[in-house]
Amino acid sequence: MATFLYGIGRWAFRRRRLVGGLWLGALLLAVAAAAVAPTAEEEDLSMPGTESQEAFDLLDERFPESNAQGAEARLVFQAPDGQRVTAKENKAAVKDTLGSLDGGDQVASTTDPYRTGAVSKDGTIAYSTITYSADARDLTAETKSALEDAASKARDTGLTVEIGGSALEAEEAPGGTTEIIGVAVAAVVLVLTLGSLVAAGLSLLTAFVGVAISFGLVSALAVPLGLTDTVAILSLMLGLAVGIDYALFITSRYRDERARGSDPEEAAGRAAGTAGSAVVFAGATVFIALVGLGVVGIPELTKMGLGGAGAVALAVLVALTLVPALFGFFGRRVLSRTARRADRPGSAHPASAENGRPGLGTRWARFVLRRPVAVLMVAGLGLGAVATPALSLELGLPGDESKSVETTQRRAYDLLSDGFGPGFNGPLTVVVDASDAADTRAATDQVVKTVRDMDGIASVGAPVLSKTKDTAVLTAVPKTAPNSGDTKDLVNEIRGAVSGVETTTGAGVLVTGNTAMNIDISEAMSDALVPYLAVVIGLAVLLLMVVFRSLLVPVKAALGFLLSVGAAFGVLVAVFQWGWGADLLGIEQTGPVMSLMPILVIGIVFGLAMDYEVFLLTRMREAYVHGASPGEAVVTGFRHSGRVVAAAAIIMVSVFAGFIGMSSPTIQTMGVGLAAAVAFDAFVVRMAIVPAVLALLGHRAWWLPRILSRVLPNVDIEGEKLSRHVPAPATAPDAAAQPLPVGRHRY
Repeated sequence: MATFLYGIGRWAFRRRRLVGGLWLGALLLAVAAAAVAPTAEEEDLSMPGTESQEAFDLLDERFPESNAQGAEARLVFQAPDGQRVTAKENKAAVKDTLGSLDGGDQVASTTDPYRTGAVSKDGTIAYSTITYSADARDLTAETKSALEDAASKARDTGLTVEIGGSALEAEEAPGGTTEIIGVAVAAVVLVLTLGSLVAAGLSLLTAFVGVAISFGLVSALAVPLGLTDTVAILSLMLGLAVGIDYALFITSRYRDERARGSDPEEAAGRAAGTAGSAVVFAGATVFIALVGLGVVGIPELTKMGLGGAGAVALAVLVALTLVPALFGFFGRRVLSRTARRADRPGSAHPASAENGRPGLGTRWARFVLRRPVAVLMVAGLGLGAVATPALSLELGLPGDESKSVETTQRRAYDLLSDGFGPGFNGPLTVVVDASDAADTRAATDQVVKTVRDMDGIASVGAPVLSKTKDTAVLTAVPKTAPNSGDTKDLVNEIRGAVSGVETTTGAGVLVTGNTAMNIDISEAMSDALVPYLAVVIGLAVLLLMVVFRSLLVPVKAALGFLLSVGAAFGVLVAVFQWGWGADLLGIEQTGPVMSLMPILVIGIVFGLAMDYEVFLLTRMREAYVHGASPGEAVVTGFRHSGRVVAAAAIIMVSVFAGFIGMSSPTIQTMGVGLAAAVAFDAFVVRMAIVPAVLALLGHRAWWLPRILSRVLPNVDIEGEKLSRHVPAPATAPDAAAQPLPVGRHRY
């Protein structure tokens, strides 16, 4: 692989105008396609194979005149202080409002709260349900405007009016102040790390090119493929983070090769062949983990995985081609000012500059080598303590209750809870399939009685029969809130209780609705979490075994990955369930962690963890295979890669943290989880636990059984074949060859 990528790097450097022109053309086409593409709408989560989805499908079949998952709006009216909504003038205002909507485009029906009894006991709050013939993503702008205009006119009469339901989804557009701050922090870190505005700008420019193309493609394909804003934001988040990091790794290696005496074209080829090989492997791990999200069976999660995987693949292609091409355009300006001065005729060779005081990475590595047990204990116990809250992890899906109080959906939710009880916002739909029953009415009455007699039920509505009289639908309102654990238990109790009705009557009974669907998806996520984690860990061990030709290094990497993921889950529980620091992060409502997050975080962090593992350990293995002792190899790896890996981690954490300020609970959870996971993995696992374990293992760390050595392919990620194929330039003596104070340990 190294030799192949070496050729690509040199070709891109020589044909830089062609490469730059091709990427510019791709960028313009993607932007143009996104500009003319229609805007996609958010869509409800679905989970094929669950009881909830089966019931929705049955309702679509037996009630073709209605859309079981169609859009719905709830207009919630509250009378002014001291008044009732049943007062003559308020009642007239409510009816006028509903009359302006009834018969409108895409409106299937509106309900009169005074006829349906949708008025609170104290008479201060009432609501009307407006159902639409299309689902939320297919509602036109005119339909939404009509709903908002009707609410606005009602407010002019003195009523408080809020809109709940799925008709108006508060969509979060990418871009904002916090994201800009994250990018600004990344720019500062790049400048401090590389010592060159040009080199820092190169990394940002190439990352933006990849992100713009991927974001444009997602936007252009949003409607035909049903891609949501969350998919676009995830591709933006991942593409920006890995794009900057991959460009940084290759740029750093290019500067190292220039410091060793290589000419610019040769340095570009060697950077692509060595650091580029690590980029390909790291990107491939992220890609595989994200694509693997499709096995869970949730279409939305599959789309998120594919969108993120596409952004990562583009970041890899940009790093391997556009970055070497820009080396040719910028020339010596990619080097730091110190390196440019040292590269002038008559100046000392840059490689001799490292004769002074060792850098922070070298000093830290030597410290760990002297005290590996202490470092390992502190780091391991610290991560274990942070991960402890993960034992209380509860999964759920955010509803209107998790939205900002600035949104009308959240205010409508609160009004309905105050007027009708917390369970009113999460009604359960019970579907009675009596096609095989002897008596539809008798079966339905028995189901109604069974459900109504349950302790957790506040009320049960009158059943509605289909035109063919073989299916009945009834609505049951729980006493507890939708995301409450009691509501989850209630759904399971209902499903267990109606099994007796199915046996005695021959009717099929299904429990569905958004609340039941969320519960089913959360349970499916919990069930899939361990198998997915096992697959990811197994893949990590296998891939690292191929890369590092070692048995113990992959096992150590997998255990470290589990520690960082566990600690990230602990942070998610502490922040989103327990509310620790929630106000500081702008999180207004605590509750269960979004059910998609654990698997999504595992998939993404797996690949990112392998990034740092590969970039740090390739330099260590490179030194080891060239004759360095295990201790010397650790110090060499930190000397050459420690600072760059730390900078890359700070950049990635900054980018992820920049998305915490968005109002979408999905994006907030991703931002917190990914930022925490990357910070723990890079600075605790890779910077502390990895060198401590390698110090304790010594030569055993790089041992591979003979049978595996013969079976496993040699991908040569450290460029050993490249060194034989293309002799390296002569350099000044490397400080790595000097004796190292490694304390009491022998290597």
